[in-house]
Amino acid sequence: MSTSDPNKLISKADKLTKLSLTRWSADWKSATVLYEQAANGFRVARNYEKAKVAFEKASQGQEMLSSPWDAAKHMESAAALAKELRNWTEVIDFYRKASELYMQCDRPQPASDALAKGARALEDALPDDAIQLYTDACVILEDDGREQMAFDLYRAATSVYVKLEKYTDAAAFLLRLGLAADKCNARNSQCKAYLSAIIVYLYAHDFKQAEKCYNDCSQIDAFLGSDQNRCASKLLSAYTEGDVEEIKRVAQSSAISNLDNVIIKLARKLPTGDVSAFKTDAANEEEQLDENDLT
Repeated sequence: MSTSDPNKLISKADKLTKLSLTRWSADWKSATVLYEQAANGFRVARNYEKAKVAFEKASQGQEMLSSPWDAAKHMESAAALAKELRNWTEVIDFYRKASELYMQCDRPQPASDALAKGARALEDALPDDAIQLYTDACVILEDDGREQMAFDLYRAATSVYVKLEKYTDAAAFLLRLGLAADKCNARNSQCKAYLSAIIVYLYAHDFKQAEKCYNDCSQIDAFLGSDQNRCASKLLSAYTEGDVEEIKRVAQSSAISNLDNVIIKLARKLPTGDVSAFKTDAANEEEQLDENDLT
């Protein structure tokens, strides 16, 4: 067998880390180099299972050598191989471990990035777990005051929620994006997020919640004077008037065309239910107001 045989390298490395009568301390420095060589050899040979295990061991070795950065890199490599093997539980565990190691280095950005990689890998297979990873990735950046770096993560999580038809959660995440944008003075992103949340509520045929969302967001000056506010106002007015054609016309407006694709697709399908009921409700409320008018 050649000395570059990854199986032989792994075997030699394992012996260096095991204590015996003749070896009183583990030689992690030498072993880790061998694990790294073996991992790369297995990966080149497309033996992903053995490469994954070797990268795990290399990561452990770097931890033992007090090098969490290199340990995190190896753990990410193991996670990527677990993805190739469709071992989703390990994808979650390895990317989480990598994130923790990056945080030991006080590096929140790569820690967040590691969780986001895991989330993207899981979107189709385990969407609920993907959302949790996206959420945790956002929290890392929020805690570090780097909300602007999380914008794409908020959008990605929203997209998964929409695919799962969890529209209330999708809208809540968009409002969270709006709050983050507010902290960064990213007014355009903020206003887009609020309009997007209103559209999601309308798509879910929850007019009352859409109206409440609009009223709440309109308390914020940045949104009150925006094109997105005017677009939302026109949409809600069209709903209260039961005007299907106007709803469809507004859904084609530039304010909506500039939103994320997942939101544009929802808007172009509006209305999703019978809007004549909203017109009846609005008329009844108006009639009630007239009856209470004592002037």
